[in-house]
Amino acid sequence: MSNTVELDRVSKTFPGGITAVDNLSLAVREGEFVTLLGPSGCGKTTTLRMIAGFEAPDSGRVFLSGDDVTDLPPYKRRVNTVFQDYALFPHMSVAQNIGYGLRVAGVSREEIQRRVEESLRMVDLLDKRDVRPAALSGGQKQRVGLARALIRNPKVLLLDEPLSALDVKLRDAMQIELKHLHQKLGITFILVTHDQKEALVLSDRVVVMDSGRIVQAGTPAELYDRPATPYVANFIGVSNFVQARIADVSNGIIVAEAGGLSLRVRADGSRAERGNNVLLSVRPEKAQLLINGAIAPEGSNRVEGRVVDHLFQGNLVRLGIDIGQKQPFMLDIQLNLGLGDSSLPNPGSAVAFAVHPSAISLFVDKGQS
Repeated sequence: MSNTVELDRVSKTFPGGITAVDNLSLAVREGEFVTLLGPSGCGKTTTLRMIAGFEAPDSGRVFLSGDDVTDLPPYKRRVNTVFQDYALFPHMSVAQNIGYGLRVAGVSREEIQRRVEESLRMVDLLDKRDVRPAALSGGQKQRVGLARALIRNPKVLLLDEPLSALDVKLRDAMQIELKHLHQKLGITFILVTHDQKEALVLSDRVVVMDSGRIVQAGTPAELYDRPATPYVANFIGVSNFVQARIADVSNGIIVAEAGGLSLRVRADGSRAERGNNVLLSVRPEKAQLLINGAIAPEGSNRVEGRVVDHLFQGNLVRLGIDIGQKQPFMLDIQLNLGLGDSSLPNPGSAVAFAVHPSAISLFVDKGQS
């Protein structure tokens, strides 16, 4: 499958010496849904704007379907952008907003009417064709923005935090709509967001950025289960972190000690050596509470502690367990349908839990790797 978008060592520095994007290379395959994910200031929006043509890179090249478009203006690129603020014309109807780009391009009235009708049907807004934006909900405005961007048949649809202004329930619903729309159209989508849940739900591949560089790129499952750095582990999902030192390495197992705590971790190609300082990471749902004296599964680590927090979160309870580290260990327990959390340990209770070595990510201090 060919690449729709290629960035070849692009960099962008703004006045004042602020480097937004630093020697970044990225290839996006045809029909792929890729998300650029990271906190504010990481360079994701500047990267998107360079693909769109709204920003020119100081160095490097931008390619669309193999053609060098670095010096082309936005209107000469088969790329359309959906903005966070929708950017709808308030004095125009929904249909006029959607067809505006075609009118500017000199498309015939009959063709505009036909394609606007198709677009309205695609985003389920046929009954709103004559309504002005002020009378629309946030989700409806977002769908108008999508229809307007898609009506000119772009090769790539760029989405700049398009759902961030919506409330949580509507944002979840729009995520599903956006995913279905991508599957239906089969064109390349590139999304910018700081919302890790949104990135995991929507994307074929997630590109995590920090300080203008790519930290890790992979499928949502790869990034969640095997983060390459503590930054990725902390930014995507929730993680427990334990500072430790390696006591032994043998037969593919690393023994890491932190105070009175000893944990076995799978080496998995790690170049960790005895004496190295390491950071261990465990997802809250990867630990198993041992109830009523249950024995830890074979090969798992058994950890003992005392409950300090008991947080009800609807479909799960998150326990905070003091295991002698700086921060309580978070452990998630999924609640069975129709059952409460009254049988789970309360603050002050002594508990034990199990963690399998394969559920622990290990990061060696850079100076030692």
